[in-house]
Amino acid sequence: MDALKKEEIYTIDDIYALPEGERAELIDGKIYYMAPPNTKHQRLVHFFDREIGNYIQSQNGKCEVFPAPFAVFLNENDKNYVEPDLSVICDKNKITDKGCNGAPDWIIEIVSPSSRQMDYYKKLFKYRTAGVREYWVADPEREFVTIYNFERDTMEEYSFDEEIPVGIYEGFSLKIEQNL
Repeated sequence: MDALKKEEIYTIDDIYALPEGERAELIDGKIYYMAPPNTKHQRLVHFFDREIGNYIQSQNGKCEVFPAPFAVFLNENDKNYVEPDLSVICDKNKITDKGCNGAPDWIIEIVSPSSRQMDYYKKLFKYRTAGVREYWVADPEREFVTIYNFERDTMEEYSFDEEIPVGIYEGFSLKIEQNL
């Protein structure tokens, strides 16, 4: 009989009902608990947040950068809720007091051993189908960034010590600092 047992489908209400301090994401009604980030992870988030924010400000840009924890409601249903490490959102109408309704323009995820499968596969598909324009997966262990430019349908890899071009901003590139 257990083989016939239906898997429980969770909603965003279940995410909000988690105990204080417990972080999880929801993809297609399934909850994925998140391990606390390590120091290298946090340094990368801070680096990206600072560099991208400074660039946008220097260009008098309209986009905003939001580091995690920041809620992103990808679809028009209550079965998907993610907290990307960094979200760049250019449409102010998507931003509410609760987070972002719809796809950010650019998402960066920092891979950890426990999130590898999620970041490279599950989220890749979700972000692409939701309308994210550009998705970066930064891998501190390998010191590589994989860039998925969904507008151009390309995938490229760069090492941390290379200039990494940003697809949504012509002429802007990032070189990840060696002291991370």
